Amino acid sequence: MANIIGLGLDATDIHRIADTIERYGDRFTGRIFTEGEIAYCTRRRVPAIHFAGRFAAKEAAMKALGTGHSQGVLWRDVEVVRHGGPPQLQLHGGAARRFAAMGGHSSLLSITHSDALALAQVLILAR
Repeated sequence: MANIIGLGLDATDIHRIADTIERYGDRFTGRIFTEGEIAYCTRRRVPAIHFAGRFAAKEAAMKALGTGHSQGVLWRDVEVVRHGGPPQLQLHGGAARRFAAMGGHSSLLSITHSDALALAQVLILAR
């Protein structure tokens, strides 16, 4: 049986992400997203929706880790990956260290969006 040891929820304005990408381009996307995330999002018809969903997932994961964007947890340490099924988190660096220190065993991620908002929820589970 798994116990929930971390919970995070975030809502991100899609238009804010679209405006930021338009204004800063690769400077923004390269600082926040991994190469795999950038490749995934830019292949979509409306990339900003998918970038906003991943941004919300990163924020939700940082909340679930209990760190926010601090304590050595960097934006690119939290990665959203897809392997033919639902999106999953892959943690690196400071995020992976915090996950292990919490006693994390696995995580669950859900991402959805409306016309204006991208929402993500993260659960961190321990055995």
